[in-house]
Amino acid sequence: MFPENWKQMAPDEKYRARVEAWLEAKNVAFSSEEVRAAYRQRVQRLVDAIELKKPDRVPVTLMVGFFPPKYAGVTAQEAMYDYGKLAEAFKKFNRDFATDSLTTCVLIGAGKVFEILDLQLYRWPGHGTPPDTPYQCVEEEYMREDEYDLFIRDPSDFWLRYYLPRIFGALKPCSMMMPLTDLMELPFMGPFMVMMGLPEVQQAFEKLLEAGRAAMEWIQTAGAVEAENTATLGLPGLFGGYTKAPFDTLGDTLRGTRGIMLDIFRRPDKVLAALDRLVPLAIDMGLHSSQFGGSPCIFIPIHKGADGFLSREAFAKFYWPSFKAVLLGLINEGLVPLVFVEGSYNQRLDFLADPDLPKGRIIWLFDQTDMVKARQLLGGKACIAGNVPLALLKVGSPQDVRAYVKDLVEKVAGEGGFILSNGGVLDDIKPENLRAMIDAAFEYGKYQ
Repeated sequence: MFPENWKQMAPDEKYRARVEAWLEAKNVAFSSEEVRAAYRQRVQRLVDAIELKKPDRVPVTLMVGFFPPKYAGVTAQEAMYDYGKLAEAFKKFNRDFATDSLTTCVLIGAGKVFEILDLQLYRWPGHGTPPDTPYQCVEEEYMREDEYDLFIRDPSDFWLRYYLPRIFGALKPCSMMMPLTDLMELPFMGPFMVMMGLPEVQQAFEKLLEAGRAAMEWIQTAGAVEAENTATLGLPGLFGGYTKAPFDTLGDTLRGTRGIMLDIFRRPDKVLAALDRLVPLAIDMGLHSSQFGGSPCIFIPIHKGADGFLSREAFAKFYWPSFKAVLLGLINEGLVPLVFVEGSYNQRLDFLADPDLPKGRIIWLFDQTDMVKARQLLGGKACIAGNVPLALLKVGSPQDVRAYVKDLVEKVAGEGGFILSNGGVLDDIKPENLRAMIDAAFEYGKYQ
């Protein structure tokens, strides 16, 4: 995909190569030259906003969850199990609410895979939540307070023998395995492999194979509908990959909210050591996942750094340093962190305006943050995006939505570097309000 001298290229050269590949979309069989031109125009509009330039109009993108199935009359449970219905729902949504980027169906998830593995980390439609509602995370301490050293010493081994057996019931026997790094030297290989013959371990691997086959069935349908929507509607994918902030991996994924909030007082050195260990893993996750998408934008939803979770002092000590290192690591690889800033960050916008972060290489997509204040602190430094409230889209009128979008555009669109989007993820809103939001952005977002 990229030149042979990729490793020697400067960050800006890598960025330009990634943007050019996004624009060219060589693997897409567009249905006509008009559709190809529309695709390129949308990508260029987004690139201009990222680079703090003034496009022809404000780009519009959506953060979408289970609203497309609901709009199409498909339940959330059906969308996770009936891939034909999933495909038709997202075809209809992208056709009826075309913006400047593709609304992906991949984030809905494959129910059959979760069922085969006996996923304990989530409750999903028909498996713990009602059939017509989204999935919910079950927060627990999946890493115990005395297991920091195990994780810091070898995160991959911790994942295989401790974390996965705790979140997948079908993989519980993996806790019986020895570290894979023990597999060396011929005389010891035979004894090591005995554990692979244990019936429980073999059954766990058989479940993994079965889940892999189910995942292939799902992605063949989901991938086909994504390709069709791009080829026929000219909608570029925006999420080129994904990763997480180290503090969120530790706080969301491993220790849970209660655990991490106690740990920053009881064992701060262990927390900081674990965060350092997670930085290169988070950068690698963004790099690995970017191989599957054409866009250079890496989606990063951030959670526990919000105003309501941490004090400024705790944010400065525990959250920002490792997250900043991940942002810089991704930018050095020519990628664009697309940070979904969930909740409110009014008390720490100055951190996001860190002068070490290069200009025009990040998108901050805000949920409940004051957009005028964000523009004041981040203008000329980073693209900001957001933030039509979910409550307005749910209970307001189309007139209310149009007025909000007009006011937001007038106050923050400025000379560019702004993308209009909804704040929280769309699951249950009025379709006419979403139509009003998009139409208002197209009307009021034109640059002179």
